[in-house]
Formats: sequence, C-alpha cells, structure tokens
Amino acid sequence: MRVFTLADAIAIATSAHDGQVDKSGRPYIGHPLRVMASVSGEHAQMAAVLHDVIEDTSVTAADLSARGCPSVVVDAVVALSHLPGEPQADYLRRVAANPLAVTVKRADIADNLSPSRMARLDDETKARLEIKYATALRLLDEFVS
Repeated sequence: MRVFTLADAIAIATSAHDGQVDKSGRPYIGHPLRVMASVSGEHAQMAAVLHDVIEDTSVTAADLSARGCPSVVVDAVVALSHLPGEPQADYLRRVAANPLAVTVKRADIADNLSPSRMARLDDETKARLEIKYATALRLLDEFVS
C-alpha cells in the first residue's frame, strides 16, 4: 500500500477548499497552507493543512482514513473540528487533549491574528476576532496545563 504523504494532504485540502474565500475575500487555501508552513514535523504539517476540511467542507474523518491519512493526523483533525453548537470551552478541551491538535491550533490562531490578515478586516470584525482568539488562547493555556 502506498504511504500517505504531505503532498496527499495538500491535494485533499486544496480540492476540499476549492472556491472558498476567507473573511477578506482571498482564496481560503492560503490559510491552511500558511498554518502548515508554520509548524514542523510531517504529522503536524498534515494536520495543519487539513485542519479545517472536516469542519468546513464535505470531507469526513472516514474519507481521510480511506485515503490512507495516518490515524494520529485524522484524530488531530477531528479534535480541531468545531462541532455545530459546541460551546467554545468544550471544543478547546477536546483540542487540549490532543498534543498534535494543540500545536496546530496555536499556529491557526497565530495566522488568524497576523497583522497582514487583520489589516484587511473592518474594525468591528477585527475587534470581535481579537477577543475571540485571546479567549481561545487563555482557555487553551488553562486546559493544557
């Protein structure tokens, strides 16, 4: 059986996010690619590029497994997938329970808060997101320690 590679993960993410745009109207795939580039280790990079596919596309955990994605990566992507109606604290507890997911979530938040991304947002959205991500980081720190 062929080994699942980082290139496979990138191809899945690129296909899954095709046509999606971020809050500033840019192609969405740029975000998972930047998150991927900011972490080290093959499994972390796979989880990073795939971190939004279950939450934001029709791709499922079963689809990732069927494609040969390592179970440690699938588990991290599942942990990183915010369920509909799930309270933020419950979601972050799930993330905190998976060390690979924690690494990716911190990189995800860092990218979301990057000055270049924030500069493209209106003031109301920027203020809302700054509060959201500051709270997320505080909770993540609490739950991990």
